[in-house]
Amino acid sequence: MAENELDQELVRRVQRGDSAAFDALVRKYQHRITALIGRYIPDWSECQDVAQETFIRAYRAMANFRGDAQFYTWLHRIAVNTAKNYLVAQNRRPPTDDIDAGDAEQFDTGIRLRDTDTPEHELLRQEIERTVMRVVDSLPEELRAAITLREVDGLSYDEIAQKMACPIGTVRSRIFRAREAIDIELRPLLDNQDTRERAH
Repeated sequence: MAENELDQELVRRVQRGDSAAFDALVRKYQHRITALIGRYIPDWSECQDVAQETFIRAYRAMANFRGDAQFYTWLHRIAVNTAKNYLVAQNRRPPTDDIDAGDAEQFDTGIRLRDTDTPEHELLRQEIERTVMRVVDSLPEELRAAITLREVDGLSYDEIAQKMACPIGTVRSRIFRAREAIDIELRPLLDNQDTRERAH
């Protein structure tokens, strides 16, 4: 079953009152959502609180989820709004531009680690999140904008081309170069992981 179909099925079960299905969605996305909120709120404990609040809001709003967008895109929007509202409530100014760091979905290597929540895997997952953020932050502006619009905001190539006022071929090239840069940095981490797992 494709990732999105699985999410849709879990959502339908939540809408029918199955709280275990919601727990499954929380487990699946909590690391990604916490990493995303961490781009707005650097304090770890505040970040955890806001992530929890995000999932509470998502749970309450679940009846309104129609499946027009992917579940993660919908959850991402709730997380961003919750983080911004939190900062406003604390009299801290939220960033004017939306997140410029990568929850790069292509590189959600967390999928490979999700079923094995050992402390070692947890550390690796955090390391992957930090690496993706660091690489995206260091990219030239046009690459960073393109990969963010694609992976974080979920826009199509056409929409990105309009937003960045450039041909679609340029968008593809920028996203390819950004993904390549991320991949180069992630490869040693994942190779080490594979080596360790084969050794066990």
